[in-house]
Amino acid sequence: MGAHTKVIDLKGRAAIPGLHDSHTHLIRAGLNYTMELRWDGVPSLADAMRMLKEQVARTPAPQWVRVVGGFTEHQFAEKRLPTLAEINAAAPDTPVFILQLYDCALLNGAALRAVGYTKDTPNPPGGEIERDKQGNLTGLLLAKPNAMILYATLSKGPKLDADAQEISTRLFMRELIRLGITSVIDAGGGFQNYPDD
Repeated sequence: MGAHTKVIDLKGRAAIPGLHDSHTHLIRAGLNYTMELRWDGVPSLADAMRMLKEQVARTPAPQWVRVVGGFTEHQFAEKRLPTLAEINAAAPDTPVFILQLYDCALLNGAALRAVGYTKDTPNPPGGEIERDKQGNLTGLLLAKPNAMILYATLSKGPKLDADAQEISTRLFMRELIRLGITSVIDAGGGFQNYPDD
């Protein structure tokens, strides 16, 4: 150590260098970060639905509320995903898109209307729009065998304007830094609406 070296006593605590995440979707995630709701570690569907109502109250029309991964139904005390009725009760007029891993998504009635899905909408290649016994949409989209239907549907939502996208991306970067992530590689994505995306 030199005469001007600053020494910090961590009192037994550990210090780690900044972390590098080699597979993020920084650009895509940042564009909508301020419109997303995170359910990471939320213990119950009651809590998740309360959070959804709060996010709906903060979300200006015509924006959607997005819950894009970060949770599993097994974390909830109820051990299940929310029902369409629960989502509709929490968000009757604001479109809600809930992505569960890469195999399914839940859309409330407002989101189904926003994307134009009806009982007459055919299943797209590689996906299924689930229907009940009467042929009515349940709000569940299934990726069979790939997630194209999920991301193509999500991409139909309105975009933030350029200034709001910049703010959203900066806030997303701030969250990464809060978690100790100081460098990333963007893994890309998109092409759901080629060539427009």
